[in-house]
This record gives sequence, C-alpha cells and structure tokens, in this order.
Amino acid sequence: MVRHFLRDDDVTPEEQREILELALQLRVDRYKVQPFVGPKAVAVIFDKPSTRTRLSFSVGVAELGGYPVVIDAQTSQLGRGESVADTARVLERQVSAIVWRTFGQDCIEEMAAHSSVPVVNALTDEFHPCQILADLAAVADARGSVGALAGLDLAYVGDGANNMAHSYLLGGATAGMHVRIGSPEGYAPDAAVVARAEEIAAGTGGSVLISHSHDEAVTGADVVATDTWVSMGDEAEGDERSHAFTAFQINARTLELAAPGAHVLHCLPAYRGKEITASVLDGDQSLVWLEAEYRLHAQKALLTWLAER
Repeated sequence: MVRHFLRDDDVTPEEQREILELALQLRVDRYKVQPFVGPKAVAVIFDKPSTRTRLSFSVGVAELGGYPVVIDAQTSQLGRGESVADTARVLERQVSAIVWRTFGQDCIEEMAAHSSVPVVNALTDEFHPCQILADLAAVADARGSVGALAGLDLAYVGDGANNMAHSYLLGGATAGMHVRIGSPEGYAPDAAVVARAEEIAAGTGGSVLISHSHDEAVTGADVVATDTWVSMGDEAEGDERSHAFTAFQINARTLELAAPGAHVLHCLPAYRGKEITASVLDGDQSLVWLEAEYRLHAQKALLTWLAER
C-alpha cells in the first residue's frame, strides 16, 4: 500500500528515526541514495509563496536523480477549478511523487486519497511536517545523534494555534520529547491535536504541556523555538497579534531561563525585533541556518523512505 506523509504522525517513532538517521547521513554524503534515477519526475505544487520549500525540494529531487516539475497552482487548471481528484489522477500517471504546499489539510488528504504515488505535505494551514523533520534533524546533528532527541525539553512560544505548533506537538512527541507550547490566551493549539500528541507521548516517554506563560514554557528547556507572529493569511490581524505576542518574544532573557546551551529554532522567514531578537537569531545558540539546510537533507530522506515503500 502506498504511503503518504500528510501530517507528522503518519510515521511511527521507529519510522521517524529511520528518516532522521538517513537525513544526517545525507548531509555527509549528498548523493548516497538516488531513488529517482531515470530521471523520474516529482510534481512540486505551490498554492502559497515559498523560498525554502521551493529551493529544497527542487534541489533535493535533482540530487536524488529525479526531475522536479514545479507547478504554480494559479497558472494550472487547479487554479481554474479543476478538482483535486482529477488532478491527482493525471499526476499519478506521470510522476513518482506529489509534493504540495497548499491551504486546507482537507485538500492534501483528498489528493492522497486519489493518488497511487506518495503525496507529501509541504505545508498546510494545519501542519508543517517537513519543517519539523528538518528541525529534529538539526537538533540531532547538534546533539550528536538522533537518539539524543528522546527526553529533551522542547519549548515553542508564540502562536500556539498555527501549523508549526501543531507539528511540534505531533513530531516532538513522536521523537519522545517533552513538548511545551507557550502562547497567549486565545491562541492555544487545537484540542484534537493536543490529545493526539498526548496519546503518542504516552508511548514514547515524552509529554505535552500547554501554557499561557512564556516563562513556564521555556524554563529549563533544551530547545526553544518560535515562528512569525503573523502567518500567511493573518496579515489583517498584524497589529493585534503583535500586541498579544509581545511577552512571548525569544530574547536574551529567554535563554537565561532555558537550560544552559539551549538551542534556538526558527523556521523562517524571521522578523528580527518581533518574535525573536537579532542577537538570539544570529547568536551562538541558534541552529536556524543549519535547520534551513536540513530542509534539503530531511526531505530527501523522506522522499527516499517513501519511494522504498
């Protein structure tokens, strides 16, 4: 049966570990595996603007021996109302995998339901699972091994209701981490996602904490993460969000509260002076640029893992 990667819990803890181990190996030897030699084509579809996703999947598919077919949805028939199901039926006959950066989770689930080739979520409004693979791989690299992830305290502060928070909950719990979400009142994660993360954590030795306090979330944390306060589609709420999230900025005080040597993550783009200060983003404890590099290695590992199944 074909495997898809639509949300972080589409892989088991053991499978996540396999993907992360391969990601670390691919950073050392970028051409270690080439499942798309032919070249086989991979469709990479964009409904939303992108820098890192477009770059990393385009380069990654090529390094795996394949050919990335980059499609801007608004210039395709998808943008003119062709159904997702019909698009999937066309694509599956010509490509070896489908990668889609889109809006609703329901859209990518419909694509997968009608596709006989793997479908990968490159971002939806609900989840950003490829980013979390990159984040976990970067932390594993910095800590020396994938096995070092289990038991770490990972604190995410900012918009707890966005796709990054949801994916940190599921992906972090799958890795056996103690995931803490710190967000203002009114910006808590989806209750169903929290419940699922708690269920996963019960089996991996991790845990989940939802807080409305920056200090409670970050105190003693081994990894501190954030994201932009104003995600795509939330621009009209920019002033309101900036006011609500001020106390959740990652700054020097955050690092004083965190564990000694705590690592800092940000999926980018970053707005220095808002969700994170420049001194922290560009500081010695930041893994942000390694994290961005691991989008390439982690996604190559994921595509290879899916192709093998």
